[in-house]
Amino acid sequence: MSWQGNSLPRQDSYVDTRYEVTAHDASHSPTYAQSSLVATGNIDKAAIFNSEGTSAWAASAGFTVAPAEIKAVVASFADNSDVKKVQSEGFHVAGEKFFTIKSDDRSLYGKKGKEGVVIVKTQQAILVAHYPESVQPGTAANTVEQLGDYLIGVGY
Repeated sequence: MSWQGNSLPRQDSYVDTRYEVTAHDASHSPTYAQSSLVATGNIDKAAIFNSEGTSAWAASAGFTVAPAEIKAVVASFADNSDVKKVQSEGFHVAGEKFFTIKSDDRSLYGKKGKEGVVIVKTQQAILVAHYPESVQPGTAANTVEQLGDYLIGVGY
């Protein structure tokens, strides 16, 4: 997995070290999802895709988002209907079905019981993060949205 030639933002350009962003190329760091999201303790599994959903840049070990699943996520961001398909049907991540609790042109949130997923689209990436039942949904959403804001701020 790689950032397709893009290098990661330098840690010294971002003061919040919760994301542990390093100054080397992500192709040498397939654990970027682990260090930037899971290490916060608010997310237990994560993956990062390009904004088209055609390439996985990084993922937690054992967290596999199927091509059809990420394709549906990408379609949800482009859906401008009053009631989006993803709102009425839900969506799947890593083989599990989630009910949509938020869907707009940047974010997609889903719940399955007490666990859930937060998906955030930036200019160049889609962050897919799963949180366990021990984490509050708002806390997980803030973690992923803040990383999304940061990546947008540095051109990702």
